[in-house]
Amino acid sequence: MKRPRTYSQCWLSDSVRALRRVCRRDERRWRKDKLQASYDILRVSRLKFQTAAKMAKAAFLSKIISANGHNPRILFKIFNSVVNPCPTMPLPCSPVLCEQFLNHFLDKVSSLKSALPLMTGPAFIPDCLSTFHQFEPVSLPTLKRLVEQLNNTNPVYDVLPSRIVKDCFSVIGPSILSLLNSSLLSGCVPSAFKHAIIQPVLKKRNLDYNDYANYRPISKLPFLAKILEKIVLLQLQAYLDENNINDKFQLAFKPHHSTETALLRVLNDLLLMADNGRSAVLVLLDLSSAFDMVDHNILLARLEHTVGIKGVALDWFKSYLSNRLSSVHLGTCSSSAVPVCCGVPQGSVLGPTLFSLYMLPLSAIFEKYHIAFHCYADDIQIYFELNDDLALSLNCFRECMCEVKQWLLANTLILNVERFYVLCVFIRCFIIF
Repeated sequence: MKRPRTYSQCWLSDSVRALRRVCRRDERRWRKDKLQASYDILRVSRLKFQTAAKMAKAAFLSKIISANGHNPRILFKIFNSVVNPCPTMPLPCSPVLCEQFLNHFLDKVSSLKSALPLMTGPAFIPDCLSTFHQFEPVSLPTLKRLVEQLNNTNPVYDVLPSRIVKDCFSVIGPSILSLLNSSLLSGCVPSAFKHAIIQPVLKKRNLDYNDYANYRPISKLPFLAKILEKIVLLQLQAYLDENNINDKFQLAFKPHHSTETALLRVLNDLLLMADNGRSAVLVLLDLSSAFDMVDHNILLARLEHTVGIKGVALDWFKSYLSNRLSSVHLGTCSSSAVPVCCGVPQGSVLGPTLFSLYMLPLSAIFEKYHIAFHCYADDIQIYFELNDDLALSLNCFRECMCEVKQWLLANTLILNVERFYVLCVFIRCFIIF
C-alpha cells in the first residue's frame, strides 16, 4: 500500500523526483569508487535537483500564500518555517544538554592545554619581505556577486536571514556595503559578527550519538560575518599567491586540490622510490583538536612576521580574534555564551586559511632534514627513503621528529598518538605498524 504524501512533500513533482533519483544514483556511484570524475558528475546532478526543488517549493508556497491571503495564522506559519527552519536532532533538545555539550568542548581544550609543558614560545622568525597594510573597499556589484555565491544559512542570532539579504539586496545592499567597507578601512570587526553558534555534528554516522566525544563542534556565524570574511579571504589569498607565501605542500582549502590529489602524489612518490630499488617509510601524523588549539597571540605574530600583515590589516585580524563568543544550540534551546580565548572557528570562511598560515614554519623543519611531506589541514604525511646506512636514515628521522614535536608543543599543538601510523615500503610491499 502506498503511503500518503505528507504536507512537506506536496511540492514534489514527477520531474523533481526523477532528478532526485538521478542524484542519489550518482551519489551511490561516487561513494563506491571515490573518483573525482564521479564526484564532478554528482555535483552537476545535485545542482540540477536543488535548482528544480527550489523552483518547485517557491511555486508551491506562492500558491498557498495566494490562497490564504485572508488567514494570517497560516501565512505566519509558512513564513516562520522558511526563515527559521528547525533541524531535527537525534538527541533531545534542552538547555541542560546544551550546557553539557558546551562544557565538554571547553573541558576538552582545557585538558589539552593543561597537558602542554612550559615552553618559551616559538623561535623568532625574520619579517617577511613583502607586506600587506590595508584591505581595499569593495564595490556594490562585487558585493552582490559574493552574496549570491554564498550558501544560505540561518543562525539563531542572525538578524537578517540569508534569503532576505539575497532577495532584498537591491534595497539593503548599499547599507550592507557601507558597514562592511567601514570594517575593512577601520580595522574593526563588529561584535555582533563574533558570536558563533556551535552545532555538534557526529564525526561518523555509525558512532554512538550519546557519547559527546563523538561530536565535532561546527561554528555557525551570522551571514553578514561570512560575507565580510569572504571579502577578506579573497584579498588575503591574492596577496599570498602574488608573493608565493602559501605552502605548496599544503593541499587543503585550495582550488584544484583535494584528498585525491594528495593521495596520488604521495603514492606516486612511494612507487618511484620502490622502482629505484629503495625502501621507504611513510609516517601519518594527526593533531588533537588542532583548530581549537590555535593560540591567538602566536597566530597574530605569524601573520605579522611570516606573512607580512601590517597596519590596519593586522588590526582587523586582532579585532577578529578578540572578544569572540560561542554558545551551543540544539533545536530551539541554547546554552550560555562563553568567551573564546583560543582557536579558529570550524565552519568559518577564514578559519581554514588562518590555520594553514599558522602551520607555515613547520615545512622548514622537513626541508632541513630532506624529508618529503604533504599536509591536508591538520593531517601530515611524511616519507623518506631508507639508505644503505639504515642507522643513519633512522637517526635523521628521529632527530626530525624530535624537532617537529618541539615545534608543535611550542605552538600549543599536540600529536594524537592514537592516530599515529608508520608504513614501511619494501619494493612495493606495504607493512603497517
